[in-house]
Amino acid sequence: MSNSVESDGKHVPSTSPDRKGFGEVYDLDDAVLRAQGHVAELERSFSWVGAIGLAYSIINSWLSYAACFGMALGYGGGQTAVFGLMIASAVQWIVLLGLAELCSALPSSGGQYHFTYIVAPQFSKNFAAYTVGIFNVVAWWVTTASGIIYTAISAFGIAKFWYPEFVGTQWQVYLCYVLVVIVTLIPIFTVPQKHIDRLTQTAMYLSVVGLLLVIIVCLSMGRDHYRPTNIVEYHGSSGWGPAPAWLMSIGVGQYCFAAASACTHIAEEMPDPGRKLPQVINMTMFIGVLTAVPWIVVMATVITDLEAVQTAFLPSMEIFYQATGNKVAATILQAYLTLLYYTCVPSQWIASSRIAWAFSRDNGLPFSSYWSHIDPVRQIPIRTTLLAAGFCLIYGLLYVASTAAFNSIVNTAILILNITYTVPQGILATCGRHRLPRRHFDLGPVVGYAVNIFSVLWLIISGIFFCFPVTVPTTLGSMNYNSVVITGLFVLILILWIERRHKFKGPEIDWDALNASNALR
Repeated sequence: MSNSVESDGKHVPSTSPDRKGFGEVYDLDDAVLRAQGHVAELERSFSWVGAIGLAYSIINSWLSYAACFGMALGYGGGQTAVFGLMIASAVQWIVLLGLAELCSALPSSGGQYHFTYIVAPQFSKNFAAYTVGIFNVVAWWVTTASGIIYTAISAFGIAKFWYPEFVGTQWQVYLCYVLVVIVTLIPIFTVPQKHIDRLTQTAMYLSVVGLLLVIIVCLSMGRDHYRPTNIVEYHGSSGWGPAPAWLMSIGVGQYCFAAASACTHIAEEMPDPGRKLPQVINMTMFIGVLTAVPWIVVMATVITDLEAVQTAFLPSMEIFYQATGNKVAATILQAYLTLLYYTCVPSQWIASSRIAWAFSRDNGLPFSSYWSHIDPVRQIPIRTTLLAAGFCLIYGLLYVASTAAFNSIVNTAILILNITYTVPQGILATCGRHRLPRRHFDLGPVVGYAVNIFSVLWLIISGIFFCFPVTVPTTLGSMNYNSVVITGLFVLILILWIERRHKFKGPEIDWDALNASNALR
């Protein structure tokens, strides 16, 4: 592949028509990007399936729920764990529909902050976009840290299952966490960029195989003690009443789907993103629901001792053991889950590095000129990948100091991601949807306003119960630090804004060129 070099020294992939046979499409994609104030710097190496693989391997809905559904069981047993997940998938999908429309209109690796800057009123667009950008960068870094810690905890959980007297210290877990960081970065730096697409597809296929393996083994070995009534019975142990417990269980379920926007940040690495990004987001949600709901229904059905699952170090492994009655079988299933947790993380490195790189391209981070560099050999933003890894290593130290604080901030990432999805939609709802250019995925005036308004209302409601403590009466271990984290993040933004306010500049839009390019789709 030939490359050209712009006057500023940045590497820009060529748009020659022989690249994978998509030359004309690539030229048009690059024209849309130029109309939004940027030049193409990354190779468009992700196929439609590869982009779905990236997004799905990150949300990995059934696997994500395996990591946190113990909380949903605590709020109301099988009833909240099953139906709370279903409601969570519906509300998150609606919010993501609004995001998908924005992706179709304004495809950019910057994602939400890019959308916010373009649709916001002139007087507020800089600060609004900057706030959304910092929120998005931090949310993705913390989300990546959650995938890393679940890999480490799953490995330790297997050891504790076989040796109940074993008590892994927080330092030991952190050292395992560091090892996971190192090992998951290996594919990013060794697999050629043109083959990363296959890597993400493989991660998705392994997840589907794992789902079938778990369901088949648990149903076949647990056939003598099915308890379908578990699904409808309410057994709360959190201390909350049914109403708040239900709302909080929905919040747990949202963890399984909130990051389906990952493909937004590879918009400049796939052909025809204005058409394909909405398809990828919706297909990711479809596969997510299709895998997570059957998994939790089966798991709830084979539980024989609900209290043991609610209090287990690894609720998933406890269910495997109750279903199979065999420690070896339960270990094999949990070991496969540990492998799957590992396969999720490389995709998270990709998403978290791309948003930081795009934000730096618009001078959003300190030392942006350094972070906005694209490695000319690997054709990826290596520096922001290492920046994300550095953040995760430092953030992981919080686990040593306080597991409650670490877990609380992980939960906050879901709220922060939804804030970034909702801000541009809220602007459209209040200032008018005419601010969007022509687009392939158009919700129309009625459905569009309904989706945008719902997203705002749901954020307000969910923002309240996301700040509730896990259990009542509240202990130090069940405290919820979400409100503290959000406040601290706002303070950080204000501090950074003092230094960045004259440097951060959003894209300069050529509306005529953008509408003309979109009209050719």
